[in-house]
Amino acid sequence: MTQRLYLVVLLLCLGLTRPLVTGIFMDKLASKKLCADDDCVYTISLARAEEDYNAPDCRFINIKKGQLIYVYAKLVKEKDSGEFWAGSVYGEQYEDHMGTVGYFPSSLVSEQHVYQEANKTLPTTVRNLQE
Repeated sequence: MTQRLYLVVLLLCLGLTRPLVTGIFMDKLASKKLCADDDCVYTISLARAEEDYNAPDCRFINIKKGQLIYVYAKLVKEKDSGEFWAGSVYGEQYEDHMGTVGYFPSSLVSEQHVYQEANKTLPTTVRNLQE
């Protein structure tokens, strides 16, 4: 009985010395984005999905063929990367996804209506000014 107790304590101690959470580092999609305003909150355009798209990770959104998407930002394509836009799903039949903002490949959609030009070039990440 004592050996079992020591074994359990040893296993618990070994388990606690390992990191509790391991991070997954994701590749950066782009360094710059095009928006209609400084905060990228105004809609640039409305796009329609030409194909289904299953999001590979939490940065992306799932889209279904025929679905409408509000576009808020367009990432500036960099070498060896695809061109992605940031948007939100639109439409009554997709209510469970409405309000979800994420990236999707621009090659899978066609712009239906342009509301305003994306003429503000901004960094995709903002550094803390106090650093």
